[in-house]
Amino acid sequence: MEYIAHLSKDRKLKRLIDEQEPFRLRKRRNIHLHLYGSIMSQQLSTRVAEVIHKRFLALYGGRTPTPEKVLATTHSQLRAIGLSGAKAHYVLNVARFALEHGLDHKVLTKMSDEEAIAYLTRIKGVGRWTAEMLLMFSLGREDIFALDDLGVRNAMIKLYKLDDSDKIRLKEDLLRISGKWSSYRTYACLHLWHWKDNSPGK
Repeated sequence: MEYIAHLSKDRKLKRLIDEQEPFRLRKRRNIHLHLYGSIMSQQLSTRVAEVIHKRFLALYGGRTPTPEKVLATTHSQLRAIGLSGAKAHYVLNVARFALEHGLDHKVLTKMSDEEAIAYLTRIKGVGRWTAEMLLMFSLGREDIFALDDLGVRNAMIKLYKLDDSDKIRLKEDLLRISGKWSSYRTYACLHLWHWKDNSPGK
């Protein structure tokens, strides 16, 4: 695959790539559904997030709910599946935004990465990290670097033996190293997550 040749120029990253299966990005519909999943996974382990996500779908008989059905769900019902009060509000915010402004896959596909992030972060509860996860795992964008993702950060600290005592210097190092991976930074993140076994992907 094309990305492998490019990322393998980084010798340390190449060691990870050689030990792992290649990744393929997928494009998915139902953007609002994947945004709920990203919100649910914020600051949680993959396993816990998956449990909550299954409980969420169970509210709708295991079927994919429309934004209308999610918006008709009470805050208490969302809290009962294990969501915090804030996250329950955020899920409802996504459903409301989908109805009022739209989260059409075709529209988002035509936006640049930064345009899509700016559009999605208009939703209260959807920050840059959540938008980046959507771009990676739902829109199939190849060049997203999740700078604020703890898994990516910790993996890079370990792999490149970075000093994390100075946060400003650490950020500079992360951006410098990841800059060499452009235009395939999403794949680099996938390999780093897999190495650390904590991918946030759905």
